[in-house]
Amino acid sequence: MLKKVAYVALLVSDQDKALDFYTNVIGLERRIDAPTPSGPRFLTVGVRGQDFEFVLWPGSPAKAELGSAVYTIEVEDCRTAFETLKSRGVTFEPPEVLDFPWGYAARFEDPDGNLLQVREGRGAFRR
Repeated sequence: MLKKVAYVALLVSDQDKALDFYTNVIGLERRIDAPTPSGPRFLTVGVRGQDFEFVLWPGSPAKAELGSAVYTIEVEDCRTAFETLKSRGVTFEPPEVLDFPWGYAARFEDPDGNLLQVREGRGAFRR
């Protein structure tokens, strides 16, 4: 019956600003940019080679609890991703890579306050 999750909306205040952040800063690829009957563009980004997409949709982002991340992007090497994104102007909170029994994570916000993290699993938690 259920097949897969195709996309999830990231609520953003400005689609163009969000597109710039997610493609030029984070490194996701632009997928779909199409008009809709009601006005806002259907604008998606995703990790190259993966079907799943984020829809950059106009709206007001909700605030999650401090210390949590709502959106997680798996990386090959968390420390390298941390340094690369930091060099592109991403501010991490806390300002270092976190070491957990399952692996590593580095947490940050997009320009609208959506909480994200890059994650590298270790052992059985490596994806």
